[in-house]
Amino acid sequence: MKRLFAFSIALLSVTSQVSFSKPQYVSAAPLDQVVKTRAKNVKDGTVTLPIITWGGDIATIHANGNKKTTASGSIFDKNNVRVTLKRQDVFTEQLEQFIGGDTPYLRGTLGMINAASDLLNRDKRTKPVVIYQLTWSAGGDALVVKDNIKSAKDLRGKTIALQAYGPHVDYLAKILNDAGLSLNDVSIKWLSDLTGTDNSPMNALYENNIDAAFVIIPDALALTSGGNVGTGAEDSVKGAKILLSTKTANRVISDVYAVRSDYLNANKEEVSRLVRSLIQAQESVASVVKSKRSNSSQYQRLMRASAEMLLDSPQAIGDAEGLYADAEFTRFEDNIKFFQDARYPRNFERLNKEIQNGLSSISLITGRSTLGHADWDFNALRKGLTIAKKAEAPRFNEREVAKVVTKKQQQGALKDGELFSFEVFFKPNQQVFTESLYSDAFDKVMSLASTYGGAIITVEGHSDPMGYLRKKKENQPAVVLGRIKQSAKNLSVSRAQQVRDNLISYSKRNGVSIDSSQFAVVGHGIAQPKTGVCNGQPCAPKTETEWRSNMRVEFRIIQVEAEADVFSPL
Repeated sequence: MKRLFAFSIALLSVTSQVSFSKPQYVSAAPLDQVVKTRAKNVKDGTVTLPIITWGGDIATIHANGNKKTTASGSIFDKNNVRVTLKRQDVFTEQLEQFIGGDTPYLRGTLGMINAASDLLNRDKRTKPVVIYQLTWSAGGDALVVKDNIKSAKDLRGKTIALQAYGPHVDYLAKILNDAGLSLNDVSIKWLSDLTGTDNSPMNALYENNIDAAFVIIPDALALTSGGNVGTGAEDSVKGAKILLSTKTANRVISDVYAVRSDYLNANKEEVSRLVRSLIQAQESVASVVKSKRSNSSQYQRLMRASAEMLLDSPQAIGDAEGLYADAEFTRFEDNIKFFQDARYPRNFERLNKEIQNGLSSISLITGRSTLGHADWDFNALRKGLTIAKKAEAPRFNEREVAKVVTKKQQQGALKDGELFSFEVFFKPNQQVFTESLYSDAFDKVMSLASTYGGAIITVEGHSDPMGYLRKKKENQPAVVLGRIKQSAKNLSVSRAQQVRDNLISYSKRNGVSIDSSQFAVVGHGIAQPKTGVCNGQPCAPKTETEWRSNMRVEFRIIQVEAEADVFSPL
């Protein structure tokens, strides 16, 4: 995600290794110790609306008529909104202008604004109120790891390069939390810049003592030889790979606008018109982008203006298109769900809680400051809007998913690409897997499915090997033992299928939409007993606890971004 430094992706295609100096690491003190600006009232005159170098802001540029100052006939103009757009990619500088009254608006990720919550809540005038969600990052941000890291749980004890006060702090916290870890389980090396300089996470990954780095996707592709495994040639790091990007973790980084509470209280109708305009622009820009196929002049004007405002060059149209592709716009209904649907696993309240827990665990905030939202009357906001129905379609090709999973199972490679996994256990001869017994597990899977919408989730059944071992001890013929193995495998598939079906039914009853194409059923039978394998056969359990441990269903979240035939983003 290009958020702090604009640069041309074309620079990454150079054939010789870029020469970087040793990175200079910085400390990351709480923002209320860094920004010393005193709070002032918002200045009179045309309102400055900050934008940042990110695809979601292309819709804002479109709303303003492709001009820095509101153009006549633009969406903003028609809604009686007058603003001057100003790109401000350095978050601390944006905070200074927000507190000092140069602008009533703040533009950033939800994590960045939470990181400033102690600072902004010192004065009741600057208390931030989130008014609109623009986008989710859906491919622009990535965690690149060296070859000693195979899954998220392997991050324990590792050293990770991360931009201070940037968009990736809560991204790291979420990944660690889902792996059963915390920010205190890793060592963080803070960098001042996001990309394009010596003091960026990409440059830090060249150092031997850095195990992983959070970077924007162009840097990730360079480090990993085009998204595969780094060869060590050109700009890559030998053995480096993308553990996961926001194409997989597509409900982690949320981009929003916030407004000062004093300004909202005094100008609520004006702020609501801005939000209504942004909603209109989001749908309108989608139509303009679709017109690209007909070489639309409207599309060309939009991309030239976006390239100039976001990347300082009207010729950087390809880069502007890349920014747009990395953003998943949140529509009118998505904003309702995000701010007001208590059942939605990735709603505003839940994201705030997990972000604040992570930031407070490393003392970047106290955790006592709250971050609220405008609590709009969306029925009123709907007036005058043409709300297009969002198409619901499977994100995965289920047939191709089955092929990939079957191949991985045959090769014993289901752990390859694993991000997270956990198990649930069942009782002997159990055939029913109801929510009364497994609601906690179902809630966890619903949350993971909602967060990692670009991952496959396998539901893997395992069976008890005791029946097989007894018959083997009786020296039963191979044909009998084979039938027992097959029966155990069939039973494990049946149980896994029932767990999957019950999970999907449970989510529907609880008002949570999960994509059934994301789930693949696997039956291992007695091939992978928890008690291990002895001389090619399941080891006999020595205790009742060991015996029961083999009766389980395992959920595994697997990255499949490289499988182009499998993943079909909307």
